[in-house]
Amino acid sequence: MPAPSPPPKLPPLAAVRVFEAAARHQNFTRAAEELGMTQAAVSYQIRLLEDRVGAALFVRQPRQVVLTAIGQRLAGPVGKALADIGTVFRDICEANQTVLTISSLQTMAITWLSPRLAQFQIENPQFAVRVRTSQHLVDFATEAVDLAVRYGPGSWPGVAAEKLFACHYAPLCSPELRERLQLREAADLLRAPLLSPDETSWKVWFADLGLDQPQQGGRAMSLEMQAMNVQAAMRGHGVAMAVPELFAYDIAAGRLVFAVEHAIRDQWAYWVVYPAERQRERKLRLFRDWILAEARAAEMTLPFMASSRGLIHPST
Repeated sequence: MPAPSPPPKLPPLAAVRVFEAAARHQNFTRAAEELGMTQAAVSYQIRLLEDRVGAALFVRQPRQVVLTAIGQRLAGPVGKALADIGTVFRDICEANQTVLTISSLQTMAITWLSPRLAQFQIENPQFAVRVRTSQHLVDFATEAVDLAVRYGPGSWPGVAAEKLFACHYAPLCSPELRERLQLREAADLLRAPLLSPDETSWKVWFADLGLDQPQQGGRAMSLEMQAMNVQAAMRGHGVAMAVPELFAYDIAAGRLVFAVEHAIRDQWAYWVVYPAERQRERKLRLFRDWILAEARAAEMTLPFMASSRGLIHPST
């Protein structure tokens, strides 16, 4: 297979830009004023281009310059090319400044971020907010994402990470189920229907209280996502082991309650992360400050009963 032909050698782009302005104004002085250059600098760039072409591009007259036939042949395509480049850069810059793209894990996006995001949009109508859900770590170098909400240890190379909130695990259920089953103490959960009982957090929670987790066999409902477990819990189908911080709105509204007052602490947390080199960008600062304030406010609404033992994350 033959090697691809090399691209044609371009003339100095600074000289091309000067030529376009001079051709449009038919005047070196006005071109110099537009470009913030001296008239002598404009004349020098035009001479460079003429040397490259091997022919005159302008006829110099006392008060103006007139394009030669070759200059006229160049002026149209050069003007269109520079206009197209300018349009693309303008569109990209406008989109970069007015569109805010956030990546988040699905449960976090559904249960915590999206119920609050409308307020950020109201306070910052100049931005079009986009939320993408993903299970993988965002690569800011290759993906069009401004910030991400991540769950983990908080140490990722090349990004600034600020903690939103620590995570706890606690049994949550509907107030009707707690009342119907008379759930008062941890031992009462030994006779309650547990949702996704194979989750590690259930085993650690019972062990933290010195109890053996009950075996529910095939009677148990197992759901893939934490949000699904909590939805089932709110409908009275059982008790979900979940992160109360993610469901602060539902707890505050009384749709969810702590089945019993005991929580365990997760070693991981939720973080807002963004490229370290972009930390001074206005839209990133506005969203970062807003989401950190939201996390502090939500944290104040939850009475945590964290034990001294942490939940060992499966990846550690």
